[in-house]
Amino acid sequence: MNQYSNPLVERYGSKEMLYTFSPEMKFSTWRKLWIALAESEQELGLAITDEQLQEMKTQVNNIDFKVAAQYEKEFRHDVMAHVHAFGDVAPAAKPIIHLGATSAFVGDNTDIIQHKEGLQIIKKKLINVMHLLGNFAKENKGLPTLGFTHYQPAQLTTVGKRATLWLQSLLMDIEELEFVIDSLKLRGVKGTTGTGASYKDLFEGDYEKLIQLDEKVAQKMGFKASQAVTGQTYDRKVDSRVLNVLSSIAQSAHKFTNDLRLLSNLKEMEEPFAKKQIGSSAMAYKRNPMRSERISSLAKFVIALTNSPAQVAATQWFERTLDDSANKRLSIPQAFLATDALLSIWHNVVDGMVVYPKVIEKHVMAELPFMMTEMFIMEGVKAGGDRQELHESIRVHSIEAGLQVKQEGKENDLLERIANDKTYPFTLEELKKVADPKKYTGFAEQQTVDFLHYHLNPVLEKNKDLLGMEYEMKV
Repeated sequence: MNQYSNPLVERYGSKEMLYTFSPEMKFSTWRKLWIALAESEQELGLAITDEQLQEMKTQVNNIDFKVAAQYEKEFRHDVMAHVHAFGDVAPAAKPIIHLGATSAFVGDNTDIIQHKEGLQIIKKKLINVMHLLGNFAKENKGLPTLGFTHYQPAQLTTVGKRATLWLQSLLMDIEELEFVIDSLKLRGVKGTTGTGASYKDLFEGDYEKLIQLDEKVAQKMGFKASQAVTGQTYDRKVDSRVLNVLSSIAQSAHKFTNDLRLLSNLKEMEEPFAKKQIGSSAMAYKRNPMRSERISSLAKFVIALTNSPAQVAATQWFERTLDDSANKRLSIPQAFLATDALLSIWHNVVDGMVVYPKVIEKHVMAELPFMMTEMFIMEGVKAGGDRQELHESIRVHSIEAGLQVKQEGKENDLLERIANDKTYPFTLEELKKVADPKKYTGFAEQQTVDFLHYHLNPVLEKNKDLLGMEYEMKV
């Protein structure tokens, strides 16, 4: 307890994502890359024996991190430290480990593999959040609620239709996420500055063998291809592209929590609240939306992190400079861990989200008379009235009714005012009869049904194998 610990590790990160960026994952992947390289080199005629390959495979997870640390202290080079640590447990293979390769072969290719693994974890969680939000939208597709523009009451919508707006953002995110996953390519086998010079010697000038080597290693590591050309490293814009899609998800999450926190204040909706949860140490009655606040806090962090890989990509020199390294070690894992965490919490929130229809109805009915004013004018014109005079009359009645609500705290009496105005062909009973909120939600319910059927459900069906997820809050 006497040194800093990262909250993303201690409080928020999932086991899967923490493992993806763990030393074990990183350095075992280095060894898998060395094996893929040696296998491919053997297949292309280099003098590598089956015994050497087998020895490497049996020792792939036998990593002595203390020994590697000692080597790194001596060599001041992490890759060579792990070459020697691997060679210690696979002595027969030691002469051919890392043959023809440069440090970026293991470092950069592992980065790309971690990107892919991390994005697939993110995709699963995103799909599950979308599934829950889709169910929520379906359940509440016809529940009228106040729409808000400028956070002022506007025309009615439905609770379900509002949820489709959150989902629309997520559909954009999943489309971008899938594109990034599908377009990820390994750095590949390119040599120290991307020219493959060492392999020109190994393959005695046979360029075709270098191309085959590149393809073989990519396929063995689960990729369709490697990048066509590189310097010493893969293009750092790859990192920027990856973090941009994480930022996009964070933006969607933050927007959702904005809405839910405001609705929580109105007591129309709220996030789950545990039986023994305490909202305030002083104000015992409080039910603070701490889950939503945590999502928005993590989302801000992810959004801010996108500047780091953008700066790195913009400021690299020629074939590479090492001023990317420390930045990448910090920004990329933390962006993944924070996005992973906010999606887990978001899933928890939507899974237990509560709607209070009676409160929503109360707020709707307080504003509905104002929503009906256009109908008053149309009916007045049909009864022989002058549209401009009717508009002015409605304006005056609406302002007076509004002032009564605001200044005197009374109920909205606009319907009574209209019923008492002989300009309009309505009795109070007739007005109350047509004051049905569902008449004023436009096509919101049908739009919700169509959106779920034509836009969300095909995505969920395509990814049905990813459905099924539970998350328990750590704190």
